[in-house]
Amino acid sequence: MIKIGNFPEIVNENAARIVAFFVVLLSVTAIYTESFFITIILLYGFTARVLYGPKFEPFARLALHIIIPLLKIKNIPTPGPPKRFAQCIGFIFSLTAIILLYAEYRTAYIITLSILSFFAFLESFLGFCAGCYIFGYLMKWGIVPDDVCERC
Repeated sequence: MIKIGNFPEIVNENAARIVAFFVVLLSVTAIYTESFFITIILLYGFTARVLYGPKFEPFARLALHIIIPLLKIKNIPTPGPPKRFAQCIGFIFSLTAIILLYAEYRTAYIITLSILSFFAFLESFLGFCAGCYIFGYLMKWGIVPDDVCERC
């Protein structure tokens, strides 16, 4: 039986950065094409990663099972809960983009995906996860309990 919410406690930082690169590619392509289909792919990816981690997400599987072994990229373990929080933010942005595109608010759609691609770019190329950064402050302020991420 498939358990919803089975996100890994530890994830590979390099895999997350590769997936963020795919998010950049997809979101920039969606901006230029205004493609409902590509935006749905973005939404599916974030949904799958929020619920299950890389298990059912094609780009995460490609990163973990093909790109990383092929290029012999090192595994850098990092806590999973902040990454899951970041994926949740991506889910919200991609869902918002779908709604805006459907409602024909093209400028708002482009702005939403531009913000998403900017933060995915920061993750992919600079290793800065804005969602993880926010998650750290949410823990510091007591909004997220310490037991959610003991390794953070």
